[in-house]
Amino acid sequence: MRYAARCRRLTMSDCVRRYAAECLGTAGLLCAVIGSGIMGEALANGNVAVALLANTLATVFALFVLIEVFGPISGAHFNPAVSLAMLALRQLTARDFFAYITAQLMGAALGAWLAHAMFNLDVFQLSSKVRTGHGQWLAEVVATTGLLLVIFRVRKEVVALSVAFYIGAAYWFTASTSFANPAAVFGRMLSNTFAGIQPADALGFCAAQLVGVGIALALRRFFS
Repeated sequence: MRYAARCRRLTMSDCVRRYAAECLGTAGLLCAVIGSGIMGEALANGNVAVALLANTLATVFALFVLIEVFGPISGAHFNPAVSLAMLALRQLTARDFFAYITAQLMGAALGAWLAHAMFNLDVFQLSSKVRTGHGQWLAEVVATTGLLLVIFRVRKEVVALSVAFYIGAAYWFTASTSFANPAAVFGRMLSNTFAGIQPADALGFCAAQLVGVGIALALRRFFS
């Protein structure tokens, strides 16, 4: 049964729970990404590889748990690129698509601010970290395409583990450290820390991620 037909039977409270799950899940993800970056950099004594490893491991573990917790409620998108793909596949209605994106962006901001508050930093920040160039844009195309192919192709029972493992690997094999998520770009834009990205570079990352969505959908159709 298609999602659009099923969602017509959902009550308002069901919808609110799903949107809240997307907000809280995205907040948890961004808090983990940014918080572990702050902690890793503080403990690594200038060793960027160690800081990135700490950042990667915390993100992988948090992402797996968040998908397991919120997946049964909202599908655990936490990512406008995933929601856009689900809209294209008619597994998400237009109304829910815009509600999901709103919730994800709100959650991304809340997660960034929470991480700052926990580490006694200024809560409201803008990043000055430069992340730009053709290599990084290509990396975001690759990262987003791969993420969506994992979601499309793996068995439902292992999707949480597969997504977490893929993101962990992509942290290290992509030049951009695999944002693969416009909401993550937004949240990390609000953090002048290890995981940040300056606002001027955010558009290039998001555009590359949209290209990745298109490629992933084309590959899904090709392999179906």
